[in-house]
Amino acid sequence: MANKINSKYPSLEDLRNKAQRRIPKFAFEYLDGGCNEDVNIIRNTSEIRDVKLEPRYLRNKGISSTKTKVLGMEFDAPFGIAPVGLQGLMWPNSPEILAKAAYQHNIPFILSTVTTMNIERASELTNGNAWFQLYNPAEDAIRNDIIDRAAAAQCPVLVLLCDVPTFGYRPRDIRNGLALPPKMSIANILQILGKPTWALNTLRHGQPTFETLKPYTPEGLNLKQLGQFMDKTFSGRLNEERIKPIRDRWKGKLVLKGVASNQDTEDAIRLGFDGIIVSNHGGRQLDAAESTINSLTEIAPKYGDKIEVMMDSGLRSGPDIARAMASGAKFTFMGRSFLYGCGALGNQGGDHTITMLKTQFKQVMDQLCCERVEDLPKHLITN
Repeated sequence: MANKINSKYPSLEDLRNKAQRRIPKFAFEYLDGGCNEDVNIIRNTSEIRDVKLEPRYLRNKGISSTKTKVLGMEFDAPFGIAPVGLQGLMWPNSPEILAKAAYQHNIPFILSTVTTMNIERASELTNGNAWFQLYNPAEDAIRNDIIDRAAAAQCPVLVLLCDVPTFGYRPRDIRNGLALPPKMSIANILQILGKPTWALNTLRHGQPTFETLKPYTPEGLNLKQLGQFMDKTFSGRLNEERIKPIRDRWKGKLVLKGVASNQDTEDAIRLGFDGIIVSNHGGRQLDAAESTINSLTEIAPKYGDKIEVMMDSGLRSGPDIARAMASGAKFTFMGRSFLYGCGALGNQGGDHTITMLKTQFKQVMDQLCCERVEDLPKHLITN
């Protein structure tokens, strides 16, 4: 790994703009958009930036360390790569690019059930360190087999997704044919022809498919049939009855992702979860929801001593990571950011984006005169 920032793209906005020029419109809008009128995605990114931190310049400060512990594991920085579905649609081979970069940088990579790389390959690329996010199957046999595969692949953490009881209403995806059932239109084909690098890389790596789900998917399904199969096979609704057999079967750390309320946090503690990820699915599910930073500041002070509280959604920079950590998060995750990096810089995108975020975060810690990540809450301005 080069561990060097490309000076042409020193900010996430630079990466996003470059990615938009290289990715077909339908795929970029799937990555970039929220739901309904995008109110919640805007709220996520704007309200976290209302958080202010206080520097302590006259302290006898030592060297700042960005190393962070969560769920009994130590990482080189307090952020990881969140699970994102259909990553290979947005940039060909992006899950492999990101898994490799995460392992090299010693940060966690979470593989989505519905992305374009399977559990076994993720484990191979990360030496058994990839976390796995389970999108709950309706059939117990499929659920159990996927859990057993994650265990065999030595995944240390299983992440259960609770914030998709129904698919978000996403007007862009409906117009672009990416709702269920999906369809490929003439407009989409013309967009592909206008992005030759994306098209050639897709030809090289193959059409993106749900790799983890291949053993359970009948062969020869067209796009409409695939959509019907996915709708029938997976149920996003989680409740106590569905969680208990998963907790009993899974022997590693168990995390609930999509928590946005005190009640769900209390239930997660009662049901034996080791951690929660405060999240609103990147603003893609409920436009009327509050921002994740507001949910975090309600949940973390009450329950941070009872369960590991992490956060995703709305984070776009090193200062944002510091704001979340100062507000009570034990760890953070980002999704879109890393795919902007892949879209902009291809194989170098993962390394560049992680290095950029590490550098930004370290600069904030140095500027605050904060030596340890766990001391960031001491710098939070509360008035």
